[in-house]
Amino acid sequence: MSIKNKKSTVQRRVIILEKLDQDGQVDVISLSKELGVTEVTIRNDLARLEQKNMLIRARGGAIKVDRVSADFTLSDKNRHHYEEKSRIGKAAAELIEDGDTIILDSGTTTLEITKNLRVAGLTVITNALNVVNQLADHEHVAVIVPGGFLRKNSLSLVGAGAEDSLKNYFCDKLFLAVDGISADFGLSTPNVEEAHLNRIMIAISKKVIVVTDSSKFNKRSLAFIASISEIDVVVTDEGIPMEDRRKLENAGIEVVIAS
Repeated sequence: MSIKNKKSTVQRRVIILEKLDQDGQVDVISLSKELGVTEVTIRNDLARLEQKNMLIRARGGAIKVDRVSADFTLSDKNRHHYEEKSRIGKAAAELIEDGDTIILDSGTTTLEITKNLRVAGLTVITNALNVVNQLADHEHVAVIVPGGFLRKNSLSLVGAGAEDSLKNYFCDKLFLAVDGISADFGLSTPNVEEAHLNRIMIAISKKVIVVTDSSKFNKRSLAFIASISEIDVVVTDEGIPMEDRRKLENAGIEVVIAS
């Protein structure tokens, strides 16, 4: 390979990274046309950049690497986007009906749902100790807690014990908090055990409701949970990118904007 070609490859990859930084995602077809090279060449560029942890490949392109992969503690998460999470919690609670059996996943956004429960005869299945603590004195809510090992960062119970316990139930609605959501890649979380438990939650639920603030869009964390085809409703704030809202609604997913 000539020095000229090598230099051209470097320049091309710099342009790709600049577009990622600006837009958050890129697609192979557009890059191929803009840079005047084949789609195979672009895919090779993306593969090499992913090997260097400079991007994350997704279907048809790539998305920007973000610190969403970090496994923050609940206290850290509580300091970010609290107002949005509070509004999302209120809007999500309005989707709960008298007599429902629901699952509340661990997370700061699902905790906000517990602060707004106004229904009777509710049964809550949760692996989140912060949620359990919030509901301990709620006289109209029955709480079921699976076993498992404690993840201190998320105050959640995970592992085989929690998974086996959940398989004994079936519920009306799952409220799932995520660390990353992408119309192309799907839902993700930093912890592999949490992701596996989340998949079981989805399997035993009639309706899957994702609760997430808009900062989580176009981000991908370490462990894959599920594709967006598994989602029925997304509750988020007005900051959701319009393109992402369009993709979700075109996939038949109801998008609720918390105000």
